Amino acid sequence: MRPIDLIVALMVAFFWGLNFVVAKVGLAQLPPVLLVTLRFALVAVILVPLVRVPCGRLKEIALLSVTFGVCHFSLMFNGLARVDAAVAAITIQIQVPFAALLGAVLYHDPPGWRRLLGMTLAIAGVGILAGGPQASSALWAVGLIVAAALVWSVANVQMKRLSGVDGFALNGWVALMAAPQLFLVSLATEQDHWRAIAAADWRVWGTVAYQAVIVVILCYGIWFRLLRDYSVNQVMPFTLLVPLFGVVSGVLLLDEPLSWNLLVGGLATIAGVAIILFRRPRLVEPKTRAP
Repeated sequence: MRPIDLIVALMVAFFWGLNFVVAKVGLAQLPPVLLVTLRFALVAVILVPLVRVPCGRLKEIALLSVTFGVCHFSLMFNGLARVDAAVAAITIQIQVPFAALLGAVLYHDPPGWRRLLGMTLAIAGVGILAGGPQASSALWAVGLIVAAALVWSVANVQMKRLSGVDGFALNGWVALMAAPQLFLVSLATEQDHWRAIAAADWRVWGTVAYQAVIVVILCYGIWFRLLRDYSVNQVMPFTLLVPLFGVVSGVLLLDEPLSWNLLVGGLATIAGVAIILFRRPRLVEPKTRAP
């Protein structure tokens, strides 16, 4: 990998990891689903006018907007609102063993002992993390993030079947379809929307802009190019840095405690994910991640 692309890949991992902290800033003032609604709305406003309509694939994209856009992000942000950013950054990594398990079932690809070891390590790591002081008081919130990871593994299969669609078009049209659905979910489950929006300061709008422009448009655009120019085995290991940057950002910027559960559980989870990534079947290689 060229030095400039190495730096760019590190930058993407950093921005994705920092997003857990940035999202926490927005969640301090806005309800979770409303924040996600605004994120997707801004992505749609920016991308949809610039991309082609993916004719013939709109039904599949609509289904993806339900699983990935509505279900995954609603669960993820409701969980993130109630636990430390560091805990969320580690816990969501369980999506990788979930995707490997689902791929083994759907594509009849036995995981082998190495990937089974990786799955066991990752799940055990999340279990250790859940027993720590940052998570034990909100286990149900950790459960929401685990559920979000499970939904992501299903969405990952859908995205694989849409691999022929341009990445920007896919992100734009998923956002366009997900935003109104998320708004209805927010109206049904959350309160004081207009008051929260009226009271939101520059940090909230900065959060929305960061997630839409930096995380989705810039980082995913770079990521798609890296996947095009290099092998998956060269690119995917950089995703292991995302939870690391998420934990460090949470500790440094939000003064989150660094407990032994977080350290041991985080290391076990990342080690398990690393084993799976280096041995995973090609049919379940992810093209996108969250948050």
